[in-house]
Amino acid sequence: MERLLVQLCGSSAAWPLPLWEGDTTGHCFTQLVLSALPHALLAVLSACYLGTPRSPDYILPCSPGWRLRLAASFLLSIFPLLDLLPVALPPGAGPGPIGLEVLTGCVAAVAWISHSLALWVLAHSPLGHSRGPLALALVALLPAPALVLTVLWHCQRGTLLPPLLPGPVARLCLLILQLAALLAYALGWVAPGGPREPWAQEPLLPEDQEPEVAEDGESWLSRFSYAWLAPLLARGACGELQQPQDICHLPHRLHPTYLARVFQAHWQEGARLWRALYGAFGQCYLALGLLKLVGTMLGFSGPLLLSLLVGFLEEGQEPLSQGLLYALGLAGGAVLGAVLQNQYGYEVRKVALQARGAVLNILYRKALQLGPSRPPVGEALNLLGTDSERLLNFAGSFHEAWGLPLQLAITLYLLYQQVGVAFVGGLILALLLVPVNKVIATRIMASNQEMLQHKDARVKLVTELLSGIRVIKFCGWEQALGARVEACRARELGRLRVIKYLDAACVYLWAALPVVISIVIFITYVLIGHQLTATKVFTALALVRMLILPLNNFPWVINGLLEAKVSLDRIQHFLDLPNHNPKAYYSPDPPTEPSTILELHGALFSWDPVGTSQETFISHLEVKKGMLVGIVGKVGCGKSSLLAAIAGELHRLRGRVAVWGLSKGFGLATQEPWIQFATIRDNILFGKTFDAQLYKEVLEACALNDDLSILPAGDQTEVGEKGVTLSGGQRARIALARAVYQEKELYLLDDPLAAVDADVASHLLHRCILGVLSHTTRLLCTHRTEYLERADVVLLMEAGRLIRAGPPSEILPLVQAVPKAWAENGQESDSATAQSVQNQEKTKWGLEEEQSTSGRLLQEESKKEGTVALHVYQAYWKAVGRGLALAILFSLLLMQATRNAADWWLSHWISQLKAENSSREAPASTSPASMGLFCPQLLLFSPGNLYTPVFPLPKAAPNGSSDLRFYLTVYATIAGVNSLCTLLRAVLFAAGTLQAAATLHRRLLHRVLMAPVTFFNATPTGRILNRFSSDVACADDSLPFILNILLANAAGLLGLLAVLGSGLPWLLLLLPPLSIIYYQVQRHYRASSRELRRLGSLTLSPLYTHLVDTLAGLPVLRAAGATYRFEEENQQLLELNQRCQFATSATMQWLDIRLQLMGAAVVSTIAGIALVQHQQGLANPGYPVRVYHAYHHHPQFGVEKTVPRSDVPVVVAQGLE
Repeated sequence: MERLLVQLCGSSAAWPLPLWEGDTTGHCFTQLVLSALPHALLAVLSACYLGTPRSPDYILPCSPGWRLRLAASFLLSIFPLLDLLPVALPPGAGPGPIGLEVLTGCVAAVAWISHSLALWVLAHSPLGHSRGPLALALVALLPAPALVLTVLWHCQRGTLLPPLLPGPVARLCLLILQLAALLAYALGWVAPGGPREPWAQEPLLPEDQEPEVAEDGESWLSRFSYAWLAPLLARGACGELQQPQDICHLPHRLHPTYLARVFQAHWQEGARLWRALYGAFGQCYLALGLLKLVGTMLGFSGPLLLSLLVGFLEEGQEPLSQGLLYALGLAGGAVLGAVLQNQYGYEVRKVALQARGAVLNILYRKALQLGPSRPPVGEALNLLGTDSERLLNFAGSFHEAWGLPLQLAITLYLLYQQVGVAFVGGLILALLLVPVNKVIATRIMASNQEMLQHKDARVKLVTELLSGIRVIKFCGWEQALGARVEACRARELGRLRVIKYLDAACVYLWAALPVVISIVIFITYVLIGHQLTATKVFTALALVRMLILPLNNFPWVINGLLEAKVSLDRIQHFLDLPNHNPKAYYSPDPPTEPSTILELHGALFSWDPVGTSQETFISHLEVKKGMLVGIVGKVGCGKSSLLAAIAGELHRLRGRVAVWGLSKGFGLATQEPWIQFATIRDNILFGKTFDAQLYKEVLEACALNDDLSILPAGDQTEVGEKGVTLSGGQRARIALARAVYQEKELYLLDDPLAAVDADVASHLLHRCILGVLSHTTRLLCTHRTEYLERADVVLLMEAGRLIRAGPPSEILPLVQAVPKAWAENGQESDSATAQSVQNQEKTKWGLEEEQSTSGRLLQEESKKEGTVALHVYQAYWKAVGRGLALAILFSLLLMQATRNAADWWLSHWISQLKAENSSREAPASTSPASMGLFCPQLLLFSPGNLYTPVFPLPKAAPNGSSDLRFYLTVYATIAGVNSLCTLLRAVLFAAGTLQAAATLHRRLLHRVLMAPVTFFNATPTGRILNRFSSDVACADDSLPFILNILLANAAGLLGLLAVLGSGLPWLLLLLPPLSIIYYQVQRHYRASSRELRRLGSLTLSPLYTHLVDTLAGLPVLRAAGATYRFEEENQQLLELNQRCQFATSATMQWLDIRLQLMGAAVVSTIAGIALVQHQQGLANPGYPVRVYHAYHHHPQFGVEKTVPRSDVPVVVAQGLE
């Protein structure tokens, strides 16, 4: 490389690339570093925008700013070519050799041609309405310093002084023209002109413009840098992320409709879920393994190049170009590794979101198809929330399952290359812990299964509690039922306690392992007769830490796979439940008689598939079209079961069921009316088009006009969940009106007259059942036998058997008459003519404080804005306990202090060995401190060694037995204290998070139980269950996990600052700019990420509520044929939640790549400082490499886990509110 630079620059072999020549920078350095490199970057960056799609209004003229920039770019592409003419003509007019000038001129010309084309494309794209990408404009101005320095060179050489030479003068004039063109370019960007407002004043999202589609159509550079997130982040910074619709649309391959279509192509009933997921998304996911493989290989470039760089600094015999190559390789490997690892994490998360969308969609579709054997609502909600998320942990764990052993094998080989067989002692120690870890992982999995069972029981109990909250409050049972929930929670926490303490044991074992393995390796290496050197020690330390990563993570990877397996089995069990299959349930042939609409022959039904419950047997039943069929019998005789059997909600054990016009569905009014949390009109329409005439007839027939007249907003009044704000009679009549409005041929009416008084019942009978529905076939169950006198046929049921059928005159006398006193006094007075009842109901509606005059009852789920309030952090601090929290922080600081002390002692040991070796080989060199206080070395770097001992330390001969024992004893002692501090911290942290989990759930339950009834009227059950299911799981598991990483990284950062302050104090000068950049990046990120996570939690509650509604009203949905509409609604809700999840993941990766690149910049700076120290004679390889290790001990791979640290407390806030 030196030879190439000497030939290109015409310099000496001793200094091939002179940085300084006389009073200005070296011309070769200016042309290659300050001109050619920026131009090459400009060419690459401009080429990335050549594929930008055109705008539909591309025929409009460009703004003056764009035209000025285009003209300047065109001229700047011509000037470098013209500049080559005086260089090539004799005598040479250049300040440098012809080859150098031709190279830089051609690179500049190609760069500006590429930039001109990119500007032309951007000017006619949607970006043409603004000033275009800021990064592109800034890179275009980077060559300006090279032009200025070259002009200064001409001025110092007297180019304009006589005698004037045409070549140099022409080149100077061209340089001035290039500077003028660059100035015009900058002016065109700063002041774009045109009729539009400046770019900064443009609205981020005009009212008539939909949010952008994420990622699709973007260039590869935009994808790598996540530049496509700029509009979303800008809206977040301006506080405009108020609702899910403000988030960018999902990419096509993540849209629920596309995912459902792809998944259904590989799914069939009875199939294994994992096979369908593999067929739909497996190939793409497996292809990411190549990205993982390359990223893993690049991870080893750091230790290898580190070894070469430290060897270069120690020996000092290699040319400087080798050191530059090592430093550039270290920086390049860090950057490339960061990009690949970031893209791998991003793509894996996309595949996980694809699988999540498919799984949630198939779970809901299965819920719509469930037969009579249905799981409890709480179990279904856990499948939707907890199990689906745990199943997706497989996406991140599978590639790690093979990547970590591969990384382990390569690390062991490299470690063998460094210390030989000495690594075997450390390896044996590590392998001895594998069986221990297996036992721990097995116990964790078993405890996790038991904890999920207790969690199901708790959520099921909470669901039942919320369903009957009014009865509970009326009877004052809050404390008793709260104690039952707490008992379930205590059993759940018992299993969680086992898991957390086993986790603490794993944390302790694997956190203490690096130090112990290092001690064993170094002791073994010294005892077999070798001498420790800086290169061996620090490279071995780097490899040991790389060895610990797979050993530490592998148990958790296996644990994640096992958890995914458990959740997969639970979901598969749910998917394997028998379906409601109308084709198999009903006879494919219509009834034998054309005039018959319903026929049952030898039909036996049961609520369970094996017939252990009460059976319903119908030997023969034919119902003619247009008949009114009454069904009577004692309580529990099977009247409702008969209607359920006709509707297909029972298991048909044998026999034949034939229905005419089955595809048209039924009109079903169940005994327990199912009412949605919506307006009265929406409940009645139930997705059908509004017909004013029909709607008016239905309201009149169902006696709802007088009720609507006293409601705040008439039929636009929202009713509570399950119609809790309505009386029993109002719920029954609204459910009847919904069935009537559907205009079916066959109606199954399960005692709709039971909840109303005699007057209203008579109205419903004559105006609705015998009026509007007179042309249809009606099966009416009722105890009010006096209303069946006009029935065509009456069926008498007893013990699940149809014992007799005939006209009313024959059947009704067999049934005991209902006492009139009960009919008159026992029923709820719901008559439209009863003024007192009207006043009561009017008072009931008027007293609903949350019901505004607009009729809106459902309150939108609140979403706090801005940073997480301080009281949320204080609440979690108090939940942990002040004393316990302080103990956790103190143990954490002790752990980090002892870790830094171990590193410092090892560095001191190596320094003493190096000092002794140097003193034997040559006399001590003159200290730079003797060269004066303001010598260049002192102005740039610390004098002498880069640390100052706090106390005098003994000088030791290398590998002397007593001194070796002394150093190893001190090192082992510090390591032992560090191990104890690690154990103390792990145990205290587990105890603190368990205490917080118990306290937060207890407070949440207390708040819910003490809430007034109006709270439950306005709050869907799914929203509350979201707090008790997903949010409690987050507080139990996710929040402690993230908090643990946050505290460890914060302590690591303090340790890094301590090393910087003691070892490379001048490197602290990087902290202010890095801190400013980091603060700006994280502030920009947090403003959006916080809102995205809140929106993600808010959009999850409607999914819960929708599933609860679906399971509660499943018979009505099927009878009305509304399952397809409800599935579409679920996809819409899922699409909103997926948008939030995807945007959250993308912003996390946006932050991750920037932090990774900042880390690469720090590594590059450390390597550069080490090289300059080497050139100045101040090289001490220990501290630059220690800073490198300290930085990487503050792990960057944890960014995806640590960045939500300010967002997860949102869960705590929601629970507290």
